[in-house]
Amino acid sequence: MRYILAMLFLSLSAGAAYAVDAAKSSQLEEVVVTGTREAEPLKEKPQTTGIIKQKEIQNTKPSHPSDIMNRIPGVWVNVTAGEGHITSIRQPLTTNPVYLFLEDGIPIRSTGFFNHNALYEINIPGAERVEVTKGPSTALYGSDAIGGTINVLTRPSPLKPEIEINPEIGSYGWYRLLASGGNTWGNNGFRLDLNNTHSDGWRERSGYDRQSATLRWDRTIGTTAGAKTIITFSNIDQKTGGSNGLIESDFKTKPWYNYQTFDFRKVRAFRASTEIEKEIDKDALLSFIPYFRWNEMDLLPGWGIFKSGSNYFGYDSTTKFYSFGLLSKYRQDFKPLRTRLIAGIDIDYSPGEYFERRIQAYKTGDKYTSYTYVTSTTNNYDYSAVFTGISPYAQVEFSPVKKLRLTAGTRYDNLSYDYETHLAPNSNRPADAKKTFTHLSPKAGLTYEFTKDISGFLSYNHAFRVPSAGDLFRGNSGTANTAVNLKPIKVDSYETGLKGRITEIFTFDTSLYYMEKKDDIVSYSPSTGVTERRNAGKTEHKGIEAGLGIKPLKEIELNTSYTYATHKYKTYGVSSTVDYSGKEIPQAPRQIINTRLAYKPSLLKGGIAELEWVRLGKYWLDDANTEKYSGHNLFNFRVSYKTSKLLEIYARVINITDKLYAERASKSGTDAAQFAPGQPLTFFAGITYNWGGK
Repeated sequence: MRYILAMLFLSLSAGAAYAVDAAKSSQLEEVVVTGTREAEPLKEKPQTTGIIKQKEIQNTKPSHPSDIMNRIPGVWVNVTAGEGHITSIRQPLTTNPVYLFLEDGIPIRSTGFFNHNALYEINIPGAERVEVTKGPSTALYGSDAIGGTINVLTRPSPLKPEIEINPEIGSYGWYRLLASGGNTWGNNGFRLDLNNTHSDGWRERSGYDRQSATLRWDRTIGTTAGAKTIITFSNIDQKTGGSNGLIESDFKTKPWYNYQTFDFRKVRAFRASTEIEKEIDKDALLSFIPYFRWNEMDLLPGWGIFKSGSNYFGYDSTTKFYSFGLLSKYRQDFKPLRTRLIAGIDIDYSPGEYFERRIQAYKTGDKYTSYTYVTSTTNNYDYSAVFTGISPYAQVEFSPVKKLRLTAGTRYDNLSYDYETHLAPNSNRPADAKKTFTHLSPKAGLTYEFTKDISGFLSYNHAFRVPSAGDLFRGNSGTANTAVNLKPIKVDSYETGLKGRITEIFTFDTSLYYMEKKDDIVSYSPSTGVTERRNAGKTEHKGIEAGLGIKPLKEIELNTSYTYATHKYKTYGVSSTVDYSGKEIPQAPRQIINTRLAYKPSLLKGGIAELEWVRLGKYWLDDANTEKYSGHNLFNFRVSYKTSKLLEIYARVINITDKLYAERASKSGTDAAQFAPGQPLTFFAGITYNWGGK
């Protein structure tokens, strides 16, 4: 609490100090939609939101979500294989579903069948913008929105005929073709975005292929209504070797090496939605978004192989689910106190199937060269689970005085699973069961506009995450014929911050937060080959985040994001003899820095060069805090030139010093530390042809 009060004092002081020098225009007029499901000025949002606009996406030409996400303070998106990723937003690096991924406000995956790789199902290079709301957003979006919410917004239909083609080549067999086009005829507008990507991968077993398409149809209905239909499809075929670690000696001498020869992940996903908005009058709006989702994934993970006795085992799995859902919302504005009421209900019906076969893997030297399927079904799974969610919510905003904006809201979630096994129950496979979870999630916040260009905020948010179907129904040792008894994760978060502009030279966005998480769901291995899901005790997360922009000259711009955070176990007793209370949580660097220096020469109109410095601080590898990863510094370079209004040529270089570093490092028990090597020196080059538009 001391940190919160200190930051509030600084906010008030800064607001008073800069009141005289405020510029006429402000970044705070920027409109965001993720925080309230309504377009609202950034200055009235009592929470930190990072915004990546279309221009920055087009200038960066990201080959992986991390290329742009990691520019936001407090965000660390880790590269696995292909466009696979592990995310850290105000949390340690984790595959647990404590983040919510949206496309135009609709969750990419159902709560019950969440997978952390959801971003690779979205065509981010073709997006209009990305909004990252840091910290809990459960009061509006429900389960999973704990660490942060990432909302990728599709590009609207162009008003005039438009064609955009972007071929690109790169190191290690990389090629990508992005294509987009559309037009508006009368009341109907269309846009089609295509993405075809291939990479051989720089490591053994790290290549991938991707084909995806996004079709958007915008329709105006009279003068008071409209509809937006979005249809997306993704097909991803990747080798997952890029996720696998190496022992330290191999990491230093042959980082391209891989112990696996047969791991893979194949994903097929389809989504369709229609958003219908109707103005009741000038002060009221009603909207409905019916949607459909379908997802199928085949997976044989190299990281899932373990040793039991003298043998090695793993698993091959198939996960399928589809969803019918409805997001409905009513907004009413009232003139007294500039009051706004938002109320709605979210409905999600998602049947899913999970099938797993146990494999026995065979080694030659240090490589897993082949495998066979185990005939026994002792540890295999074949089950269905129907997830159902009904969640009403409400939020009110009002201004008792002109510059003060108060916000309060809550959401009630009723979430249930209906589980049915297709195999005989055993010690690891529960019998048929039903599980229901209910939870109330409140929020409150305030914003104060010190000047037109400087705003401060203070907020409280409560969040939760229900156990997934896998958490509940894949069994624990010794829990014969019963589902695992897990509690939802619960979080209380406090945040304060200051954002704005001082003249046209200096912009800033600072925040300080404190989060306490209870009943975290963790994996625990009491014996070789056995993994249990259990609730841990309490964890504590606190940090400072700052985004700064300086433009001393017309040709030069410097942007930096800085994060300092600590993540600790407050209470976590693993057993009667092992207690990690007071230890720092592994894979949680205290410091993260991303700094970009851009130069736009006045003599070369249309040209830009950018140098990027990425600093990842040291972090612990294990819960016991016995070994550390030392951190690393990386440098990237980008250059582009518009030869005409129609044509742009560009190139970028990742890791220009060819630094050997670990994208991710960890240690489990008495096993040797594992290091997943990061991307070496890599080149990309391409052209962009753009005709028409606007």
